[in-house]
Amino acid sequence: LVALLSAAQAKYVFMFIGDGMGPHQVLATEMYLAELEGRIGRSPLTMTSFPYSGQVATFSTSSGITDSAASGTCLATGTKTNNGMIGQGPDTTDVISVASLLKQQGWGVGIMTTVTIDHATPSAHYAHTPSRDNYYIIGAQLAESDFDFFGGSGFSSPLDEYNPSAPNLYDLCQERGYMLAGGYEAAKRGVGVHKMIVVPEGRLADRTRHAGALPYAIDRQEGDLSLPQIVELAIAQLSQHDRFFMMAEGGKIDYACHGNDGGTVLREVVDFDNAIRLAYEFYLQHPDETLIVVTADHETGGMNLGKEDSFELQLLQYQTCSSDVLSQQLTRLREENGAKLTWAQVKNLLSELTGLYAAIELDKDEDASLQEAFKQMMRKQSSVKTLYEDINLLAARAKAILSDKAGVGWVGENHTASAVPVFAVGVGAERFTGWMDNSEIAPRIYQATR
Repeated sequence: LVALLSAAQAKYVFMFIGDGMGPHQVLATEMYLAELEGRIGRSPLTMTSFPYSGQVATFSTSSGITDSAASGTCLATGTKTNNGMIGQGPDTTDVISVASLLKQQGWGVGIMTTVTIDHATPSAHYAHTPSRDNYYIIGAQLAESDFDFFGGSGFSSPLDEYNPSAPNLYDLCQERGYMLAGGYEAAKRGVGVHKMIVVPEGRLADRTRHAGALPYAIDRQEGDLSLPQIVELAIAQLSQHDRFFMMAEGGKIDYACHGNDGGTVLREVVDFDNAIRLAYEFYLQHPDETLIVVTADHETGGMNLGKEDSFELQLLQYQTCSSDVLSQQLTRLREENGAKLTWAQVKNLLSELTGLYAAIELDKDEDASLQEAFKQMMRKQSSVKTLYEDINLLAARAKAILSDKAGVGWVGENHTASAVPVFAVGVGAERFTGWMDNSEIAPRIYQATR
């Protein structure tokens, strides 16, 4: 642990991890918000308003480019490890997280995310396994963790495919004393229960089903569960304890970056920051007892800003859905109309959901590219695959043109070795300044509680 001491001790610790959130994802969001206000500049987010900030290197022991398992483990425990490993060092020795250590000391602990609760980043705080893909094992370890609160989209593999007689993970969690709450309202009514797991409304109707992630913020419908709602519930639940630790992950920033979906990325960062604002409001009530640390596990996509003096982020306001949903809508239109589907119909849909042709003018080459993708769609269902997407070729072309018009570029579709930001406020926040390694985050958080 670093030998940095402060007079006060943090009793309430919030750790926010923006999966895939590099410095350009943050800056682009602030500049986008400023452009919506009619000016060039920055409209500061809650996180960037914090008084202390720095940069964090993210490499793992097996690669200069980390994955979420290795970086999540490092952020949770302070121990670097190989890509793919959860809660273990490179030699498969279990390493303890700050969350588990504080739980042993009587703290309340909550872990939440916009993806599955057994995904790499959240699981690094409670599980130990050489492979992030051991979802059933990870879920069983969640049930045994005795942590007080979990929130997210559910379990990736509720059933053990290798042992049919093994219990369903939802049932196992109930046996271990967890209340299962489907949706915000049900969870709100259950606040005060000793231990709680919050999942989307309807998720518990079929406990055998693989849980996808929560909807993107840009696609969210009334009644959908959101990260700000989960954080609100977690604060209410964990406030029953004299001391608590909370980790909240904006997991779908990474998904959108893998898909090079600029407009969706910006909405995800805003949504992530809205969750941070709730913690900041708590901090304002307990300024001498609270620490908030915001960082990322890695950068995704190599996002860059500006192209040949063209930079109009405000054009992304006309994008009203993710490329995933755009692809679904185009596929639905094709299925409903069959061979009778016309370019005019597709053009109208693109105008409605992306602003192309309506608010955003296209040149001849861009128009020709979209019409060619339409022809291919009519001949066969061509698609483009990324890590978390398998979208219609026409949706992929539209997304690329929209980003290009806005001046958002991408190096690729995978993680990069870019440094990521760290922002901090509260007790011990001065520890999080300058250049540091991701292995230093957990020890500095823990030291703030001493």
